[in-house]
Amino acid sequence: MSSADLPLFRFGIIADPQYAAIEPQAEMGRYYANSLAKVGAAIETFNGEELSFVMTLGDIIDRDFNSFDDILPVYEKLRHQAHFLLGNHDFGVAPEYLEKVVERVGMPAPYYSFKRHDYRFIVLNGNEVSTFATPEDHPLNRLGHERLAALSAAGAGNAHAWNASLSDEQFAWLAGEIEQAKAAGEKVIVMNHFPVYPPCEHDMWDRERIVELLASQTSVVAYLNGHNHVGNYGKVAGCHFVNFKGVVDTESENTFAIVDVYPDRMEIRGFGREDSRTLPY
Repeated sequence: MSSADLPLFRFGIIADPQYAAIEPQAEMGRYYANSLAKVGAAIETFNGEELSFVMTLGDIIDRDFNSFDDILPVYEKLRHQAHFLLGNHDFGVAPEYLEKVVERVGMPAPYYSFKRHDYRFIVLNGNEVSTFATPEDHPLNRLGHERLAALSAAGAGNAHAWNASLSDEQFAWLAGEIEQAKAAGEKVIVMNHFPVYPPCEHDMWDRERIVELLASQTSVVAYLNGHNHVGNYGKVAGCHFVNFKGVVDTESENTFAIVDVYPDRMEIRGFGREDSRTLPY
């Protein structure tokens, strides 16, 4: 195999373990406690490969701050760097713990970026303006209720309290990161918990402005997310939108992926229920 056949680097993806030490909701297909074993099995596979990092796309837990005490030690067996972003269920904790979630998971900030080779990974906090991620008296919580009410009044299909949106400040930061990447000759991969495309009921409240921004920039090659547990895929201009399937959703069958990054494409190798895809750019 020549060097041209080898990827520049690889990374792993897990979405929506939604772990909690509670009984399953079989009618919803949610097996919360089983996620410990499934994440452990995914990590065994990841440890057999040379990966640059592993990203969990949010909903690490389903509820209760002490659920982190059970699932985070599973990641300590990972021989690669573990990156996290947060989902709506990660804030299903008592109010006094809301502002401690980012630190508990070991994230550098609620949203951040990092680089691998000539790729910039932009990690969003999709929960920022919501009805659940901040205390009830917080300005962002009030803004979340206003945005949700406006969407509901407009009859929007994604007007649900389990969705959320970016602050204008974070959106400007995202645009600035993309500009910096373009100036540096880097390709951009955006990661978030919530989908934005193709349109579905689980999308970010402000999906339109996010899709418009990402599709307008040729340096942005992909947007990777979880939240919609059945998975999804779409493409706008040169940007691939990939929704990975939820770990929590079956009693025993797993779902996770390894992404091989080449100069002209990404190859998603799906394991278990996850689909394999080739994303050219």
